[in-house]
Amino acid sequence: MDPLNPGDQLSPPAHGYDPGPGWQRRFWSIFGGQALSLIGSAMTQFVLLWWITDTTGSAAALGVAGVAALLPQALLSPLGGILADRYSRRAIMITADVISAACMLVLISLFASGGLQLWHVYTMMAVRSAMQAVQTPAAGASTAMLVPASFLPRAAGLNQTLQGIMTVAAAPLGALAISVLPLGAALGIDVVTALLGIAPLLRYAVPQPRVTRLAGAGVLSDFRAGVNVVWRDAGLRRLYLLLGAVVLAVMPTFTLTPLLVKTHFGGGAGQVALMEGLSGVGMIAGGVLVAALNPRRPVVTILLSFAASCLTVALTALAPGDAFWLAVVWWVVSGVTFSFGNAPMTALLQRVIPNELQGRALSLLNMVMGLAGPVGLALAAPLGEWIGVRGVFMVGGVLSGAAALAGFLSPALRRLDAPVGPPSGEASRAR
Repeated sequence: MDPLNPGDQLSPPAHGYDPGPGWQRRFWSIFGGQALSLIGSAMTQFVLLWWITDTTGSAAALGVAGVAALLPQALLSPLGGILADRYSRRAIMITADVISAACMLVLISLFASGGLQLWHVYTMMAVRSAMQAVQTPAAGASTAMLVPASFLPRAAGLNQTLQGIMTVAAAPLGALAISVLPLGAALGIDVVTALLGIAPLLRYAVPQPRVTRLAGAGVLSDFRAGVNVVWRDAGLRRLYLLLGAVVLAVMPTFTLTPLLVKTHFGGGAGQVALMEGLSGVGMIAGGVLVAALNPRRPVVTILLSFAASCLTVALTALAPGDAFWLAVVWWVVSGVTFSFGNAPMTALLQRVIPNELQGRALSLLNMVMGLAGPVGLALAAPLGEWIGVRGVFMVGGVLSGAAALAGFLSPALRRLDAPVGPPSGEASRAR
């Protein structure tokens, strides 16, 4: 019986879970399919954001796009986590990919008819964001059931490497697609890659812990279990709050990057693609380093890496307008350090949170970060009118870096570096 949720009878925690023979083939097939799907989605996101930038030249329009891409995911993440723990994670991932591909088909048809409007793009971005709310916790919780526990840190490093490859490929491919294809054809690439991502999920099963539910158990009790497993652990609680503060301060910079390149450096889609593509190379390097080095003090690695990543965002905007190369250098360093911090964070959460609760706990993190992003964008919009887009980068980078370093002031957060069991134990609770 789960002491945090009397409505569930749970199988033993999945720490040390053995995925059985042939796990490598299954893992790599699903990983490869999702990699293609993510690259297609990222390329589409680049195409849409640049279309908004080039069409409107407005920070407000980009801010609305950012909210559309973040807010639905934040609001629906708790539901996504509950679904991931209650139902087939494989079916959830397939359904989310199908609906996201359908969104692209709608935009393609609107473009072909000449009726594409800005609000159409916002709407489809919001629907795709809602699908990410259910797909992300399902995919995150599935990883721990697809590989042995000893492979989890390396799987996290591989995921960070994938994020880097996605960034490297998406930006240049997006710029190329814009230059040689009409918008509708460029968006069609995402439909193809989504189908390639679905194919391995149709072939392979995704293991899932058995959960026997008692009468009367409902969505609210499931959500409360996810909140409790984080809130009752002082280290996890502080980690979640810290990540929310970091995202609130730094998120506007990622949404406003095309505008910084266009207005301060006088660049176009090619320059944005170069900047983000080389940053992706840095993310690949960070992910490879994590997979190879397997840091033994994840909390220290997370805090230092995130602080460095955020502070280099501020340095990016400090580069003179005729020194775009310097901005690219700082952006690459930001990518390396972000990747080096994010992978240990994923592995840490997968280690300390029982797998049967991971969907809910990870969706709660998505909710915290997803709500912090739109709040940051809402605050950055009037701030940008006052101090300009460069000012937003500098203020956001410094504040988010300071928030990451403030984590060293929390003994409970630092204690997560020690080997622990399930976080509901008395030793790990708030003090």
